[in-house]
Amino acid sequence: REEESIHLDGLSPNEVKQLREQSEKHVFQAEVNRMMKLIINSLYRNKEIFLRELISNSSDALDKIRLLSLTDDAALAATDELTIKVKVDKENNVLHVTDTGIGMTKADLIKNLGTIAKSGTSDFFEQMSNASSEESVSDLIGQFGVGFYSAFLVADKVVVTSKHNDDSQHIWESDSESFSVVADPRGDTLGRGTTVSLYLKEEASDYLENSTVKGLIEKYSQFINFPIYLWSEKTIKEEVPVEEDETTEEKTDEEKTDEEKEASDDDEEAETVEKTVWDWELLNEMKPVWQRPAKELTDKEYNDFYKSISKDSKDPIGRTHFSAEGEVSFKSVLYVPEVPPKTMYDSSGKKVDHIKMYVRRVFITDDFKDMMPKYLQFVRGVVDSDDLPLNVSRETLQQHKLLKVIKKKLVRKALDMIKKIDPEVYLEKFWKEFGTNVKLGVIEDHSNRTRLAKLLRFFTSNHPTDVTSLEQYVERMKEKQDKIYFCAGNGRKEVENSPFVERLLKKGYEVIYLTEAVDEYTIQALPEFDGKRFQNVAKEGLGLDDGEKAKERKEALEKEYEPLAKWLKETALADKIEKAVVTERLTDSPCALVASQYGWSGNMERIMKAQAYQTQKDSTNNFYANQKKTLEINPRHPLVKNLLERIETDAEDAQATEIANVMFDTAVLRSGYSLKDSVDFSKRILGMLYKNLNIDPETPVEEEPEDEAEEEEEEEVDADEEEEETEGAEATEKSTEEPAEAEQSEE
Repeated sequence: REEESIHLDGLSPNEVKQLREQSEKHVFQAEVNRMMKLIINSLYRNKEIFLRELISNSSDALDKIRLLSLTDDAALAATDELTIKVKVDKENNVLHVTDTGIGMTKADLIKNLGTIAKSGTSDFFEQMSNASSEESVSDLIGQFGVGFYSAFLVADKVVVTSKHNDDSQHIWESDSESFSVVADPRGDTLGRGTTVSLYLKEEASDYLENSTVKGLIEKYSQFINFPIYLWSEKTIKEEVPVEEDETTEEKTDEEKTDEEKEASDDDEEAETVEKTVWDWELLNEMKPVWQRPAKELTDKEYNDFYKSISKDSKDPIGRTHFSAEGEVSFKSVLYVPEVPPKTMYDSSGKKVDHIKMYVRRVFITDDFKDMMPKYLQFVRGVVDSDDLPLNVSRETLQQHKLLKVIKKKLVRKALDMIKKIDPEVYLEKFWKEFGTNVKLGVIEDHSNRTRLAKLLRFFTSNHPTDVTSLEQYVERMKEKQDKIYFCAGNGRKEVENSPFVERLLKKGYEVIYLTEAVDEYTIQALPEFDGKRFQNVAKEGLGLDDGEKAKERKEALEKEYEPLAKWLKETALADKIEKAVVTERLTDSPCALVASQYGWSGNMERIMKAQAYQTQKDSTNNFYANQKKTLEINPRHPLVKNLLERIETDAEDAQATEIANVMFDTAVLRSGYSLKDSVDFSKRILGMLYKNLNIDPETPVEEEPEDEAEEEEEEEVDADEEEEETEGAEATEKSTEEPAEAEQSEE
């Protein structure tokens, strides 16, 4: 019978039945039902993670009561024992997990085990549906704090008995469809804490074997910071009293010879027998990883510890284990994951820290604000300090001056750890996943900018697919090159074909290609690298030929093209450009639009206009967006030469003005800017097409001929209408004739 399937120590089946009848019945929140089905369907082949999740929850409950005890002396009054105990009950098909943690009140049982936070549900379901493997699904349920429900992978029924210091002991029971809560008639049997009892499914009977349970605890939970005990049998040796013959006269010690004494001792040892007893066996005897010397630890131990604190199934790609001394002493282990944590930012966009803070081996929190700067939110690890006070609130501790020193050292150590990642792993894994974080760090973290700059990688003209560091770029710089050249755009192809890089590439200079939105911001935040300043090739100030002969040639060209430059500035493009000058940066293009040193490049203008909060009322942005640019002309280009000849012949030449405007518009587009008047541009292009094809612009467009099918349809409609009119007329005549005939018949 059903009441007999639930076994509670101290209660008969009938008492269990009465208890059920008295209990409050509840239904699960819709999201919980959906989530449980998702978990059960996704993890049916990886059921064993249920024990990891239950022990992890017990550890969290113990952390909470230990933290509370620092400021509340009565918190541990019921028991000062902080343990997790696992017990198998083969006779009743039950697995019990008991902790002496903070426990749950009746309200806690309903809230914590019957609902999940709305704020995280959409993220959870989205990521669960996108999870590519059972392994990643099992990671997710731990990261989102819904691991308790994995108990239903192996159990038909789950009973939770819990005692909180602020409430009486209660029993929560569920079959995964609904749940009930009732006060425990046995009273306070736990003292404080929680017991989760799993009534196992028939196919989960393997978890009733101590060897299986022990293996799972050692596999998943060996680094839990509280002792985990398993109720186990062990063999002990016990001395059994020797039954002697009463008729035998025993010699005194004085009467015995040495040989007899030795023989007597041997007889006593021979009476020792083996006996099987049950007792609690400690399964995690090791000290915390960060408290052990680094030389004693293996890679596997480091990786297993990482997985236990991160709930990640993959090994980290970098780690550092260190002790800091000086103004503040602390020990720490930090890790770099292979992929970003799925909860790096919560659903509201608020960053989530992944550094666990301990004070004298007591877990305080993993929710300190800014324990790591925003760009290093992916770093996982633990910090343990003996110098911070224990008996203060978390808010007070967060403002403690020593914590600021710890944060500063953590950032330095994290950056050193990243720098030491294997170069191949760095490029293939770290840079692909966290490259943007490094770039944001350059922008945000002024004090560590130099360290971060060494971690940057960019595409350059030196190689079609590989990225390079700034150090490697500087090593390859040409003799007498004093600037680091870069060009930004919307993709490598656009940048490679930019007019701004033509002459640089022809002369053999290497150009850094900035192809991501954050790249130009990053370089702007770096005043220099290794003593070399950065030069945006899309802005003024690019100097290539500094020799005397080059200067003389340029001066001669400037003098020759002065009439054209003046005409462009004052006549053809009077309201569009700041000035027109002869350039040395172009080889194949006729002209380019160049920003001032403090103006927006075409790439920056595109990014700024795409900002979500960009408005027309933003005076600063409007100032930069409306700044006039310099038109640089290529004196060796045939179009420019022809234009000079035309205006020298006739400065009022309308066709020259038209050509100048088309050249300007194409320069706007090729320089990465957007056209303010695309309609005018398209009209000019069409006009040039008309002229080249000898077509009169006034030639009208042919009228679209009417479709024959439509004409036939119209004729049919007209015919139908005529027919209807004829039938209507005949009907009218007939109706007038009928009364007349009727009158005649009456007469």
